[in-house]
Amino acid sequence: MLHRRVNGFPVCLQSRGNVPSRAGLNLFERVIRNYNRLVMSDANDTPEMLGTKIARLVEERGWNHDEFARLAELNRLTVRGIMQRTPRKLHNATVSACASALGLTVSELKSTPLEKLLVRVRTDDPNRPRYHAILQQATQPELIAWIERNAERASHFSQDEADELLSMQGSAMTAFGVARCVEIIERKRKLVEKVYVVAGTEYIDLLEQFVDLLYEKVRPYRDRADG
Repeated sequence: MLHRRVNGFPVCLQSRGNVPSRAGLNLFERVIRNYNRLVMSDANDTPEMLGTKIARLVEERGWNHDEFARLAELNRLTVRGIMQRTPRKLHNATVSACASALGLTVSELKSTPLEKLLVRVRTDDPNRPRYHAILQQATQPELIAWIERNAERASHFSQDEADELLSMQGSAMTAFGVARCVEIIERKRKLVEKVYVVAGTEYIDLLEQFVDLLYEKVRPYRDRADG
């Protein structure tokens, strides 16, 4: 088996079984290279990235288009363009209105990384389950102990994440451990957030190809036959 590293990621080049082909490897390299250029750089200042950031924060709040338009006092067509990730430069007044509706300053909205803003939105949202709400539903001693030690991390769970964590109680949590179960949920959250960022750029087609390639490798054979 032969391996190489692409931007720090270990990638298998030759092996048996389901492994990426040479075309898949090349696609992987392009995705990582473009992600580093877009997300790890100062690309958050571009109109496309700012609009994507606003749309993601609105979705995290759970607002629909009409609710956001009302709260931000914006035209519905303007809001629709933002939420559909239409690449266009936003007027300063529009950015200011969006920031105000989200409880942020314009500077915070523009300069703070999306990941940090999402954490802030989750913490500020009264509809998010606080750690004590999760604690009340926890039955496994190891999970109860982890929540008590990590109240701040637990408070960042969305309702779906909290439900997923609680559903792991029993054999799964005993086998993998609480820390591993939490790590999986938090990694999935960060991955989805990064996908949202890339999907809001001109690289959505490249992202879709890469995801489809991986999906074909992991989805059950029964689903492949049905498709």
